Amino acid sequence: MKKLYCIFALLILVLPAKAQNTGDRNFEVAKNIDIFTAICKELEQYYVDTLDTKKVVRKGIDYMLGQLDPYTVYYSDEDMGELKMMTTGKYAGIGSVIRLYQKDKVIISEPYANSPAARAGLKAGDVLLKIDNTDLTGKSTADVSAMLKGEPGTSFVLKVQRPGVQKPLDFKIIRETIATPAVPYYGLVKGDVGYIDFSGFTENCSKDIRKAVIELKGKGAKGLVFDLRNNGGGLLSEAVEIVNLFLPKGKLVLKTKGKIKSAESEYFTKKEPLDADIPLVVLVNDNTASSSEIMAGTLQDYDRGVIVGTRTYGKGLVQTVREMPYSSSIKLTTSKYYIPSGRCVQAIDYKNRDGMGRATRIADSLTHVFHTEIGREVRDGGGIRPDVEVKLDTLANITAYLSAADVLVDFATDYYYSHPNLASVAAFQLTDEDYAKFCDMVKKSDFTYDKQTESVLKSLKQIAEFEGYLESAKEEFDALEKKLNHNIEFDLQQNKEEILRLLSDEVIKRYFYQAGSVEQQLKYDKELDKAVEILHDTAQYKSILSLKK
Repeated sequence: MKKLYCIFALLILVLPAKAQNTGDRNFEVAKNIDIFTAICKELEQYYVDTLDTKKVVRKGIDYMLGQLDPYTVYYSDEDMGELKMMTTGKYAGIGSVIRLYQKDKVIISEPYANSPAARAGLKAGDVLLKIDNTDLTGKSTADVSAMLKGEPGTSFVLKVQRPGVQKPLDFKIIRETIATPAVPYYGLVKGDVGYIDFSGFTENCSKDIRKAVIELKGKGAKGLVFDLRNNGGGLLSEAVEIVNLFLPKGKLVLKTKGKIKSAESEYFTKKEPLDADIPLVVLVNDNTASSSEIMAGTLQDYDRGVIVGTRTYGKGLVQTVREMPYSSSIKLTTSKYYIPSGRCVQAIDYKNRDGMGRATRIADSLTHVFHTEIGREVRDGGGIRPDVEVKLDTLANITAYLSAADVLVDFATDYYYSHPNLASVAAFQLTDEDYAKFCDMVKKSDFTYDKQTESVLKSLKQIAEFEGYLESAKEEFDALEKKLNHNIEFDLQQNKEEILRLLSDEVIKRYFYQAGSVEQQLKYDKELDKAVEILHDTAQYKSILSLKK
């Protein structure tokens, strides 16, 4: 009896302690909200200058959320279009990519196929001068983009300066709902391999994938390559639907675990698969994230496909959109997801930061081993590691700078207007004469780039001078400087092959839009070549997906 009394007394002590802990947290939340509100009122009434309250409070909200993770974001009523674009892939506008040109102008970089921009007659290279009566000179791409967007059905007059045309041109454009394609391109490569370029897990994208798979199989595809490189993810539900195309009914795809019970769920395949046997390869890179990692990781965990490329980003967090006052919303992280092997691929630890307040990457030594369905080792905490790694060549310094240079745009625009028609992407190839013309344009332009060897040598000379070695090593430094003193002509010829690829892609977009650009890049895609090799070699494919003894 005495023992029971003691246990009862302990329970009386413990239960209020839990209640008190919850009460303390609720009190702290209420207290700090009251303090924040009071400070805002004091600033509005007494601060020496007039405050933009909306701007100040928004900065406070953004800073607070910035202490958590980059995926927890507040959207005001004015930002809801951005949130809708993320989840649906749709927005209202003219359907065109724009870019900065000559530092203070904005140009059409690429109109989407069959978009209002394309139907109105806008071309890549057109310089945007005015929207109705608003001068666009000096405005940022973000500002111009916001002005081009609006309610579907609304119209405006866009004044542009077209290269080679003396007088500006006016185009009346009616805004429409633009759906960015989840599948920009699909087709057969190397005869019997179906290739699907997949850009994002937007609303109903699983239907587009299903359609592509059926068409490719109908054309004779004996294996499929899914390109998830640079696919940042999207809707989790769409990832489950796509995985279900290749896995039997009733298979676990992922679990989510969060602070509250409503954040915990299990997702299973609910239908019979479209094809449970066709060989699959999934291409990934360090920008493959979120739902893309769910798809790649689940197929890997069930030994259903070969993952090729480089390690993925490592986003194992799930966000939920919750409504806030005044038609605003917050997208916040509510759980982590765990794929069938039981691993979470989250790579960044946002909770425990370093001395500078920066989130740190989870060290490989702290990750854990899990196993696929047949027992192959896989690991958590650092993205999806590919079954077959393909390291890509890095771009030369000059090529990286050229990719953002005006001279690239100018050459492609000139080429387009001097070559009205191209037969096909497959037949297209720039000639040596074309490249010589481009090199001449580069040398006559104001193009500059950072020569890294010169920069490093300069730093080395400064260190040598500081340590007292410069004078004695002057002869060696002078000789090295002469050897490294390559000019722009040298760099253009040294890196001709990869610069030609860059040029070709920019030209092709003007004729065949985004789909053509994808098709052009496949001509020299090392990772795709490896994927095709694996799919054509049944023994290799089975070996990769088997338990090594």
